[in-house]
Amino acid sequence: MQQTPTVPEARAFAVRSRTDLGEPILSVRGLKTHFVMDEGTVRAVDGVSFDVHPGEVVGIVGESGCGKSVALKSVLRLIQKPGRIVAGEIMYRRPGRNGARPELELDLATLPPLGRRIRQIRGGDIALIPQEPMASFSPLHTIGDQIVEAIRLHDPMSVADARKLAIAKLREVGMPSPEQRFRAYSWQLSGGLRQRAIIAMALSCNPAILVADEPTTAIDVTTQAQVLQLLRVLQQEHGSAIVFITHDLGVIAQLADHVVVMYLGRVMEQGPVRSIFHTPRHPYTRALLQSVPSVHSEARVQLPTIAGGIPHPLYRPPGCPFHPRCPDAMPGTCDVRVPAMVDDGSGQPVACFLHHDVAEADDGA
Repeated sequence: MQQTPTVPEARAFAVRSRTDLGEPILSVRGLKTHFVMDEGTVRAVDGVSFDVHPGEVVGIVGESGCGKSVALKSVLRLIQKPGRIVAGEIMYRRPGRNGARPELELDLATLPPLGRRIRQIRGGDIALIPQEPMASFSPLHTIGDQIVEAIRLHDPMSVADARKLAIAKLREVGMPSPEQRFRAYSWQLSGGLRQRAIIAMALSCNPAILVADEPTTAIDVTTQAQVLQLLRVLQQEHGSAIVFITHDLGVIAQLADHVVVMYLGRVMEQGPVRSIFHTPRHPYTRALLQSVPSVHSEARVQLPTIAGGIPHPLYRPPGCPFHPRCPDAMPGTCDVRVPAMVDDGSGQPVACFLHHDVAEADDGA
């Protein structure tokens, strides 16, 4: 078994135990989102389970096409046809004041995706920071008008009060000359300023959960570092939980408390960020870490890569979805049976026959 390199340039890892964070604010259990098409059924999300606790940063990581964004769009009920949630539970618990019991417990999977209740929660309780803010802002209206509209959709305040709040949020995210930028159009701003504007919009209703879908992909490295630092500071000030979707393990090392590793619509492994980076258990997690460049990497030596590619979603391999690319695959086991996600008491559950012999029951899905 190959040794996994550490990532010494990562930030100081979080040491808080999940037992200290109270009841999860969001619990996803057995989530399945399928796209039924003429060619067949794409199981984009295939039995995903994870928790998000108050004040926690959960990183969801994996290669492009692993179902990360679809999973979180399912939570927000933003899946477009022909996609639909076919199974699972998305339990949201709105925190009570001063540590009181949740004032709302609701399974979002049961709500009509265009209904009034989910529209109140989406943007109000759970806000999205999209991957490309240029596509999220209308080019025909100023960013200030759009933030004001978002505020008044969830809080019936006057236009004047909403305008003051919008400018205050722009100032909070480090927008230079917020009164002037309030009157600007999105196409008049740089990528970094657009990203700050979309973060201001997401924070405008004081959400309990921020969902960030690869928000640093389309910006340069310097601006990326500023945005990550901004998110961390805002998260600590407001106490919001953050779900951060990315394929960049360097970003996860800087930001996350807990990590969920996904592959082909399934969770392969999850656990505290320290454990995932220093004692990864699944071969896929190890392969991802080995492909990350380090300041200690040997010069002019090609980085390891993961053999093969992600299978076409219509032609999923039998057994463990990663077995065709896995250096530790066991013929007759990994290519036949689907490993269940099992926690042996380490707090780092893994779906791999190298660590247990428990297979998932065949539900016919």
